[in-house]
Amino acid sequence: NGSGDIFLAFATGNHLPAAATEPFPVQQVPNPQMDLFFEATAEAVEESILNAMAMAETMTGFQGRTVHAIPLDALQEIAERSW
Repeated sequence: NGSGDIFLAFATGNHLPAAATEPFPVQQVPNPQMDLFFEATAEAVEESILNAMAMAETMTGFQGRTVHAIPLDALQEIAERSW
């Protein structure tokens, strides 16, 4: 759709046989190891949002609607109050 969004999806489940009649092995990653992955993902998302906000430029689009860039000093002030 031209939005420029990129995303990645993954599944943590095991492939299950459709009609298993006997026990079968499964693999798991311990939760503490997944915590680091989730933390890194959250940090990457936060960084990408801040980068997009900081690098945005004022633009006029469909039906003459103008969206103004956020001044960097205002963004920094908001960030300092929030974190």
